[in-house]
Amino acid sequence: MTTVLRAGTDVREARLAVVLVHGRGGSAADLLSLTSDLGADDAGFVAPEAPGHTWYPYSFLAPMTQNEPHLSTSLATIGAMVDDLLVQGLSSDRIALLGFSQGACLALEFAARNARRYAGLVAFSGGLIGPPGTPRTYPGSFVGTPVFLGCSDVDAHIPLARVHESAAVFERMGASVDARIYPGMGHTIVEDEVQAAAAILAAVSPRPRAAPDPRR
Repeated sequence: MTTVLRAGTDVREARLAVVLVHGRGGSAADLLSLTSDLGADDAGFVAPEAPGHTWYPYSFLAPMTQNEPHLSTSLATIGAMVDDLLVQGLSSDRIALLGFSQGACLALEFAARNARRYAGLVAFSGGLIGPPGTPRTYPGSFVGTPVFLGCSDVDAHIPLARVHESAAVFERMGASVDARIYPGMGHTIVEDEVQAAAAILAAVSPRPRAAPDPRR
């Protein structure tokens, strides 16, 4: 069973919910530590934790089959988080996905395979999964979903070409993409990226109030 940490507002009352996906060797608590910097006090944060702190065993650039069945299981975990939020009354345009490193790759791949209007998609140092030449014929549209991709130009784990490829795929699928490359940054998260993510979350409109029951 997947461990899930939660923070912020109860998702049944929240303006939006954010699924946080940690990186290889990290934990759910790692990304939850960012919530105060994201400034969304009326958001609910949901952070699943990978078994053994790893979503899949090999590089995201390895052949897909090498990372199975872990990759499919991890994608299903993210899907279960989103489905649970939908059941609790949040529409998909009030659900954001945010990940770092391996978690960013997983969030991007999940979203691409399950395109719809989301509140936002934030990938700190990540890209779509698969070796060079992987077909990117994902169905569906993002209907203007804001997507942020932030990465170093010298990241030891994420080739710059994959960031550009991922940005192009999401743009083709109807997302509004903001891709920022940070010279010499390394494999980390910087303040400008956090501010970009915070802006995406802040742009989600207040949740509409239920109409009063005329029988009362």
